[in-house]
Parts: sequence; C-alpha cells; structure tokens
Amino acid sequence: MSTSHVWNFVRLGGLDQVVIKSADDLLNLKHLDQKLWVALACPVKGLELDEKTLALIDRDNDGRIRAPEILEAIRWSSLHLKDVSLLLKGTDTLSLDAINTATPDGQGTLASAKTILKGLGKPDATTVSLAEAADTVKLFAATTLNGDGVVTPASAGDDEEVKQILTDILATVGGTPDRSGQPGVDQSRADAFYNACAACVGWLKKGHEADVLTLGDSTAAASAAIKAVRTKVDDYFGRVRLAAFDERALAALNRSESEYLAIAAQDLSITAQEVSGLPLARIAAGKPLPLLDAVNPAWAAALATLHTAAVTPAFGADTTSLTEAQWTALKAKVAAYDAWLAAKAGDVVEKLGPDRIEAILAGTTRERVTALIAADKALEPEFNAIHGVERLARYCRDFRDLLHNFVNFLDFYSPAQPATFQAGVLFLDNRSTELCVQVAGPSPLAAMSKAYIAYCDCTRPGRPPMKIAACFTQGDSDYLFVGRNGLFYDRKGLDWDAKITAVVDNPISVRQAFFLPYKKFVRMIEEQAAKRAAAAEAKSDAKLSAAAVKTADSATTAPAAAKPGEPKKVDVGAVAAIGVAISGAITALTLILGYVFGLAAWQYPLVLLGLMVVISGPSMLIAWLKLRQRTLGPILEANGWAINGRVKISVPFGTRLTDRAKIPAGANHSLEDPYADKDAIRRKRILILVTIVALALAALVRWDAVRHDGAYFWQALPETPAADTTAGKP
Repeated sequence: MSTSHVWNFVRLGGLDQVVIKSADDLLNLKHLDQKLWVALACPVKGLELDEKTLALIDRDNDGRIRAPEILEAIRWSSLHLKDVSLLLKGTDTLSLDAINTATPDGQGTLASAKTILKGLGKPDATTVSLAEAADTVKLFAATTLNGDGVVTPASAGDDEEVKQILTDILATVGGTPDRSGQPGVDQSRADAFYNACAACVGWLKKGHEADVLTLGDSTAAASAAIKAVRTKVDDYFGRVRLAAFDERALAALNRSESEYLAIAAQDLSITAQEVSGLPLARIAAGKPLPLLDAVNPAWAAALATLHTAAVTPAFGADTTSLTEAQWTALKAKVAAYDAWLAAKAGDVVEKLGPDRIEAILAGTTRERVTALIAADKALEPEFNAIHGVERLARYCRDFRDLLHNFVNFLDFYSPAQPATFQAGVLFLDNRSTELCVQVAGPSPLAAMSKAYIAYCDCTRPGRPPMKIAACFTQGDSDYLFVGRNGLFYDRKGLDWDAKITAVVDNPISVRQAFFLPYKKFVRMIEEQAAKRAAAAEAKSDAKLSAAAVKTADSATTAPAAAKPGEPKKVDVGAVAAIGVAISGAITALTLILGYVFGLAAWQYPLVLLGLMVVISGPSMLIAWLKLRQRTLGPILEANGWAINGRVKISVPFGTRLTDRAKIPAGANHSLEDPYADKDAIRRKRILILVTIVALALAALVRWDAVRHDGAYFWQALPETPAADTTAGKP
C-alpha cells in the first residue's frame, strides 16, 4: 500500500475533509483511510445528479452507490483517459486527444467515438459531446447492423426475399426493439417463426388423413354442428334415462305448468332466453330426440343444422330423430377430428396461408436470416464500446459533483454551489431556507439531528408530488406549524405549492430561547384569562337559566311567606388569618423595597441583568447545547445515506442556510402606518413614561437616604405610642 502521497485537508463545519484536486489524489484515493470519508454510501435517486450517470456507477444495480463503486469508477476511467483529473473538470465535452490509446480499452473507446462522429456526419470533429454520445437512437438509425443481434427489414439491404420474411416474422410472432428504436427480429424470434411454420404444416397434413376426416369433407361441418348442441342433447338423454327409472319424475323433468305461465305472460320470440333453458323436447321414457318437429323453438335451427351437417352424412337424410345410441355413435365419428383441432399447432402463422407457409419452408430464407443475425451480433463489441463513450462523457461531467458530496462535503459548505442532496429553496414565514432534502416522509431518525425540521408536501398540477424536509436555522418557530403554506423552488427553477405536514421541534437560535420564557408566561396568562372568561360566561349563563326557571315557577305558584334572614356571624379565625397574611405581605414588600432602595445606582442594571439570566438562562443554555449538537447526518441517514462524519450545522453556517426578510439597501422606507394601533402606541409611551418616573423616584429616594446617613424617610417616622392597658386608659 502506497503511503508516499501527501494529502490536503481542510476543516469545515468542525469536520476535517480531504481535498481532491489532482489526478494523483484520485488514483491514491483507494489508499486513503475510509474513516476519513464523509459518506460511505448514498442513494441513486433523490439527488440533483443525472440518475443515468449514477446508475452507471452503481454496478450491482441495487439502487445505492458505495465507496468501492466510487473507486471502481476511478479505475475504469484511468484505463480510458490519459489524465484522470479530467473527471474533476465538470465538462460535458470529451476531446479525442484525451482518450488513452495506450490501453485496449482506450483504443476501443477512441474507435467508438470516431464511429459516433462519422454516423452523425462529423468525421473530422475532434471532440464528442455527451449529447452526441447519448443519442444512440439517431446513430443506430443510420446503420443497418448495430451489434445487438436484432435485425430489421432494412437490415436485409437488397435481399427482398429476406426482407419479406422479416416482415412476416414481425407480423406473426412479434419483434424485439432494435437499438435504432425500430422493431426487429432476434434469433429466438426467427426460430419461433420457422418452428411454428413447420408445426403448422405438419398439423395441416394430419388433418387430411382418413382417420381424421371420418365423414369426408362433411367432417368439419358435422363437428361444428355437434359442438353447438352437445350440452343440450346430453341433457335430453339424461332426462330420458331418469324418466325410464321412475315415471314420477316426468312432471319435474318436463318443468311445471307455473313456469310456462310466467313465460307465456311475456312477449315470446323463438330465441327467448326463458325458452332456451327448457329441454330440447318433451321428456318420455325411451323417447328418441326429434330433430325437425316438436322441438324447443329456441333450438330448432341448431337441431336442423345438426340433421343436415352431421346426421345426414352419418345415417342418411331419412333419419329425423336420434336415439341415445345413435347420438353416442355420432360423437364418436367426429372424436378424431375434435382431437386434431385441439392439438392445433403453429396457429400464429396460420394467417399466412398453407401455400405461403410451405413456400417458406421449401426455401433457404432460414439460413440467410440466421447469417444476417450472426453478422449483426459479431459487431457487438464495437457498438458496446459506443456506450463506453457515453459513460466516459458522463463521468467527466458528473463525477466531480459526486466526489464533493461523497468523499467530502465541500459543495455543502461552499456558498458558490449547493450540494447534490439540496433539492431547492423553500420560502415561508418571511424566510427562505436552502437546506431542503427530498425525502420519502418523516423519520424518527431525523429528530437526532437536533435541527428544526418542517416536512412539506410539494404539489403542482401535471407533476408527481414530492416530499421535502426543510431545516430552519435562523429566526424562531412561533409561526411554523402544520398546515402553513409556502412556495418551493426546485433546482430547475420550477415552483411548487408547499404545505407543512409535520414538524420536528428543536431550538432554532439562542435569541429565540431568550424570549421563550416570557412568551410562555404571556401565553399562560392569555390562556388563564381565556379559561376564566369562559368559566365566568358559563356561570353567568347558568345563573340566567336558573333565574328564568325560577321566574317561570313563581308565575304559576303563590309566593311563600318570606322568612326573616338571620344575621351573618363574623368568623374571627378568618379575620385573624387575613390580618396575618396582610402583615406578612407588607413585611415582605418592606424588605424588598429596602433591598432595592439600598442598592447603588450602578447596581440596578446588574440586578436587572441577573433577573434576566435567572429567567432566560436555563432556556438559553439548553438551546446552546442543542445548537452545538446540530448535524446534518441523521437527516441524510433517514434518506438512505451512510454518513461517516459529523456534518455540523453551526450557528454562523445556519445563518447562511436560512435568510430572513431584509429591506434592500438604499430603498425608501416610510414608517408612517395609517392603520397603526394608536392606542397601543399611546399605552407604550405611557408605560415608558411611568418607568422613567419610577426610576427617577427611586434615584430621589436613594439620594435622600444618602443625605441622611443611609436612613430612608420611613425609617425616620415617629413610632406610634403603645396603648396603656393597666389602668383601662389609652
């Protein structure tokens, strides 16, 4: 293992990340400890990279790209490029001079690139673009043989007979798409066609044998006539046998009179469904089946056809009824023909006609079609290399972006270019956030990121819906809640309607945490006030209801004599308790005022600051700890990534990811609001004035205490003389 290569690392987001900027870096990446890679796996879908490129890197086609597949892509590229650093350029144009002709792989790629340019009418071009390499349909349409083992009628050239055979194959057994996009014939289709032709001819010959055509040329018509009435005739003779067994069954076998009454009440036709369900003829023990007279009118035509097509050739025209033995013999006469029909083979080519099928088998077209397919297949290596040109062009365009969002996350921390997993920008609540990741839905794992996440459903008519996880990293969460609507712009600039469907609540900023206790206190007061108002309203409604009931009752009954009320007694204990409470409150207030007024002027800001620290400190500390732990990893892990490092989202970096609304510099801004709440402004001014007066009075009291050697004016008041109770006098 080589250890001589010198790596360059940078620290971004609290994470040491390797810098890949040269061919040596790429070729030695296999020797870099994978513990230093930021990611070890990522999904093929959901990234802002061409899925076709990612599918080419995903060699096992499992929908995920892993570290070994990244290394394999670099190894493969080194066989086709003179300078593998071209993978870091991000260009979609491949120069022919850049292809490595020192390896067989590179030589094949160069030849294929020239084939592409020649097919596009640019034989002298020195570069091939990704669009040209990817447009294989246009390229292969200009070639008759393209190495996929599938030939079209156009592939036959001047051989009109083979061209017609290929057309017949497509019309009968179907085709396989050719690289040109046209339906074609591969070897399996050709074999299926000729095998069907042989089977069809053999089957047709079998049908002309005497043991099959037992009634001569009338056999086919007789078989069809028998098949049309077989079930009903079998039913008739079964009923006849049952009648011979027990005559008591005759009434039931011939159906009841009530059934005929129901049928007779309708408009009858000879093919009425009600009549067709009845027996073919009246049932009697040992009675033959009449064919021409006294039969069910719904089946009269079919029985007449049976007589003409089957009974007459078998037993003569004078036979106008059938016994069960004759019926059994008649079925036996066409049994061989029925078995031949059931064994029908090669029916897919039957529409070509016997003469055409026999002519095809008699000719040499099968050998010529097989040779044409083999000639096309022989070009497979050359034309497969054309796809190698497309693969190489895709790597040159997209591999740099994949590396900078896999081995390192330089794109994520760079303001110049968003990361491949960033789906776009969400505008909501006077903010825009760039950290939006396309996801399948909310995940408990994402909560471990310690970030505030709003899951949104993005919809737009004519497009499939999309879900994103949007991280808000600046501002507050007061107005971020389920149901709010915003506007999302994807990386293509297309706009989507976005609606919050779920949130993962975490601190967004220390500033939010500072005001959180006060907001909770105000919210608690508002809730208590609302509850008390609701309770008071309910109590008032109850009183009004009771008064209404009492008034109604008093209107119907005579008023009773009012009893004189007893005077209320004074609870001495309650009065004493109230006095103690008031005394304690006054004492506490005196101590507080004494402490406050005993402070020096410069101590007042410190006291105020201390109160704020006591109130907001715990909330700010918790927020600070969580913001230090905020990381991108769990969000991507929930979306199928394997994140190897802690991709932190610090407070400064979060400020860049989420922008707040700002008035542009130099804009004219008027602060006069004609709809402003004048009373609120007046109350604010009064509150400020009262605060200033209170501070002035406090300063005055303190100044007076300093003048009197630290004694406040209430401490200098004369004491009230105690009452003299010894002589009963004050």
